[in-house]
Amino acid sequence: MAKIVDLQTYRTKQFNDRAFGPWRKRLNESCDENTRISDLSDKTLLYLAQPGDASTLGFYELIMGVLDLGMAAGFYTLDKVDQLKVVEVHLFLADQTRFELMHRLNWITRFFCQNDSLLELIHNTEKLKLQSREDPPELSHAHAGYADFHALTTRDKEAFVRRLLPEAIESFRRAID
Repeated sequence: MAKIVDLQTYRTKQFNDRAFGPWRKRLNESCDENTRISDLSDKTLLYLAQPGDASTLGFYELIMGVLDLGMAAGFYTLDKVDQLKVVEVHLFLADQTRFELMHRLNWITRFFCQNDSLLELIHNTEKLKLQSREDPPELSHAHAGYADFHALTTRDKEAFVRRLLPEAIESFRRAID
């Protein structure tokens, strides 16, 4: 008897393998089309939040897989428009990852895209980036820099939070070790 395959299930599996397969291998992290940054393990979050080639490659694997642009190793063979798109999405995802790291430290209480899936973040980067600029991450009242943060303009608040990144990464590393 022939095995009947649900076409939508097959397509979803193919997509998940293409988009998230490299992450399963690199990060030992199981992800799918519904995964949010808040669903990632602490170890994966720390890996992705750190600046550098390793996290960049991890983001490129995901982005290029989701956008069906091939493997991350082929980034430099993409046309300039696709390269720019991948870089733009990477920078946006890196920001969201770092905001989640600060959220887990209780340094920020919320950030605009915290409930969006990775797929939504990738497919809607332009729109979400513009919207999030008008609604920067909210620093926790308990953070020592809150008074300075509160006095800033909307645009300056996000920059203030970004300047906390090196200290946040180190604090998070110590917290999960």
